[in-house]
Amino acid sequence: MFAFFKGRAAKDSANGGEDKQDRGPAAAENSSITTPIATNDLAIPATNPAADHPAVPVEPVPAGPEPEEAEPSAAAAQQPSIIATTKPAINVSVEYTLTEAFPTWQPDESGREQSPGTPISIINSCDEELSSEPKTPPPRSTSTTVSATSTAASSPLSLPKRAATPVAVATPHLQAPQQRRSSPPPTRTPPPPAASSVLYTPPRSRRTRSSHVNRSQPDVHAARVQRSATLSSVGIAKRNSLKDSKTKTFQRHSIAESQSSSSATPDREGLTKMEHQKWITVQQKTFTKWLNTKIEPRGKVVKDLVADLSDGVLLIHLLECLSQESLGRYAAKPKLRVQKFENANLALDFVKSRGIQMTNIGAEDVVDGNRKIILGLIWTLILRFTISDINEEGMTAKEGLLLWCQRKTACYDEVEVRDFSASWNDGLAFCALLDIHRPDLIDYDALDKSDHKGNMQLAFDIAHKEIGIPALLDVEDVCDVPKPDERSLMTYIAYWFHAFSQMEKVENAGRRVEKFINNMQGAWEMQSAYEKRMAELLRQIREQVEAWQQSTFEGTYTDAKKQANEFGSFKRGKKREWVAEKSELATLLGNIKTKMATYRLRAYEPPPELSLEVMDQEWATLTKSEMMRGQLINETIRDIKNALRKSFADKANDFALALNTMQVAISGLDGDVEDQLAHVRKLSDNLPPLDAYLKKIEEVEEKCQEANIEENDFTTYTYDELLYELGLVKSSVSKKLAFLENQMVARNMTNLTPIQLEEFESVFRHFDRDDSNSLSELEFSAALASLGLVFSEDEMHDYFDETSRGTGRVSFEQFIRFMVEVTEDQNTAEQVFQSFREVADGKPYVTEMDLRHSLVPDEVIDKLMEIVPAHTGPDMQHDRGKPQFDYISFMEKLISTGGSTNGRQTPASKINGSP
Repeated sequence: MFAFFKGRAAKDSANGGEDKQDRGPAAAENSSITTPIATNDLAIPATNPAADHPAVPVEPVPAGPEPEEAEPSAAAAQQPSIIATTKPAINVSVEYTLTEAFPTWQPDESGREQSPGTPISIINSCDEELSSEPKTPPPRSTSTTVSATSTAASSPLSLPKRAATPVAVATPHLQAPQQRRSSPPPTRTPPPPAASSVLYTPPRSRRTRSSHVNRSQPDVHAARVQRSATLSSVGIAKRNSLKDSKTKTFQRHSIAESQSSSSATPDREGLTKMEHQKWITVQQKTFTKWLNTKIEPRGKVVKDLVADLSDGVLLIHLLECLSQESLGRYAAKPKLRVQKFENANLALDFVKSRGIQMTNIGAEDVVDGNRKIILGLIWTLILRFTISDINEEGMTAKEGLLLWCQRKTACYDEVEVRDFSASWNDGLAFCALLDIHRPDLIDYDALDKSDHKGNMQLAFDIAHKEIGIPALLDVEDVCDVPKPDERSLMTYIAYWFHAFSQMEKVENAGRRVEKFINNMQGAWEMQSAYEKRMAELLRQIREQVEAWQQSTFEGTYTDAKKQANEFGSFKRGKKREWVAEKSELATLLGNIKTKMATYRLRAYEPPPELSLEVMDQEWATLTKSEMMRGQLINETIRDIKNALRKSFADKANDFALALNTMQVAISGLDGDVEDQLAHVRKLSDNLPPLDAYLKKIEEVEEKCQEANIEENDFTTYTYDELLYELGLVKSSVSKKLAFLENQMVARNMTNLTPIQLEEFESVFRHFDRDDSNSLSELEFSAALASLGLVFSEDEMHDYFDETSRGTGRVSFEQFIRFMVEVTEDQNTAEQVFQSFREVADGKPYVTEMDLRHSLVPDEVIDKLMEIVPAHTGPDMQHDRGKPQFDYISFMEKLISTGGSTNGRQTPASKINGSP
């Protein structure tokens, strides 16, 4: 190690500082490409955290405490380039960059803290060579200087300054042991929070939760959910003020300077070696449980993480379970060391092939049981295959997961989630997550807030037994611990995120089923009403025609006049009701067809004997019988003023024809809602000329009354009748216009509440880092992840291209439209069928228990059990003795397939996997 520093110093001295000057502009460009740093045992190449692929370097964890003090080795004492007596004191200033992938500090074996981005083996190697005393960690400031005062024997010792190094190396203090032992310990103060951490400060105006909340009221939980969404948006706005630079540059001071400095020291410096060992043990235990949950389907169990992975077999099993891929042939029962090396190399090569860049790890570390390296490897796999599912970038995954926890617990005054460490040690944060998602499993207000262990144990038990979340942590690992292990907590909380996300998906599927049934219930009621009313109207018309055919005259004017009056009463009374009923039935049928078309279901066709064609035939028969009846009456009381009658009849017939044409046009509307709406508006524009024409008919009617004309053989219409039918036409046009406009609104309804809009806007503004009012693909992915929308890498890329329309940026309007499309329930037949399939968990049938687990209301379940046929067939299974319902055949009856499916799959083909 010293030889390496000496060589670098000699090279820089020989160049006369030219290298430092020449690297000015190039250093900024190539800051992520540095020379590998040599240690006692291995060389660790620098990595680039800003690479396109979300690579996370393997970060080994300290395996155990170091001796408190050890004498320098003989080799170290013979380093003339470090300890000399002739040259004057010089300052060595080395600048490092702490990446923000994991901005928390981790302890090393001697009790100090270091950046998680620093390979721990480097620090341990430096410390073992120079001194075994605990080192004072650097303050977490923007930029400080590491100065080492020493005397050189022959040449000055200097290190070149780096512009930006992705791996933060904690350089040991270059000072004689005598001076270090005489230095008093530095003052420890809490470190300032990193600007990049995801912080959430609840507003002071939050309502205090009372302990006497009535849990039986259904609106309590809904109010909490709504307040949580509102408060989370406020917290996000506050976090926008924390958008500082993405890296923190620091320089470490010498011990002489740190003695007089008041800068803060890391929180873990005061921990004992036993506490350090316990912290490492917790992480190893958590990682072991995580690994067992992944390889459980193969019947494998890991008891000792270090020993059981040494032959590479279980590591291969783990990678195959995580990736769902086969790694090929390997030694299943290795006995020779070379076989273990081959297995370990096979596993590590597979990890690298997945784009995960690793440093400071080799097959010998796995085979020899290097606990630090193995824990770092497991943490890398957790990041890649568990936590990164929230978002593909490791940094954004942590930020998105923390933001999700803050949003869900925003309405709980006792809970303030600021990190993945001390914010969880009282157990209330876990209880709050359970209460906001499953209030039926826990009574949050009845908890004893001071019983930390009891609350945490209750939350862990409910999560494991009721929800199926693996028990990765024990209560003593988190509860009342000064600073619980962040990585263990992140691993465990990621399981909570995935579990509740899947739960919300199933609930949404049940809600779609409920909404579909409610909408279909309205359509079914409309169909039933149409059939009953149409049958009754046809019966009355046929009875009236038969009565006219059997009627006879007595041959007297009184009888003829009486029958004329009865005939007139019929036309003014019952016939008008029939005309109105006929018009309403035609409109009702059109509304039913439009409603079915709106939901993209098969068009309703009434029974043949109740169709509009049959009604038109019966109406034509009625009109003919009515005319014959009128002619028969008029023959006995005819007046000589036929010209006046004909004048009235011509105008009335033309007017009636116009009304009938308009009525037929209204009842025959079909096609898209926009086209129907445009056609109805044109019909509405034609109504004023009809009013003027009816005015002329009224004038002729007045002349007929003056002439005492009581009948007209040339027409069946009167002025009052035409006026009434014109009113019906106006009413039909008005109702049809209103109905179509409502359908337009219903179709464009987004169900987007103001709170949702505010939440979407706040998330957009938060991830708009450059204030360009648009999001890049990475920002777009992070924004969706913070809202709980997790997609695969390919799906996210496709969604981004589709939303941005190939521009490479998603504007605010495009983002809102995308969120509306994602959160809106379209209730198409295909979507409802998919919801049925999700409720049934992929089975070809659904049971009552499946519907109840999806939170479908009881009345909807009862209705489904009445209308959905029972499931029969060779694929029947014994499902806890519950009835099984065939939702596939039920949906096939509703989905409009016709002669062609236009390339779409039927429900049966989707189940069987055939096109």
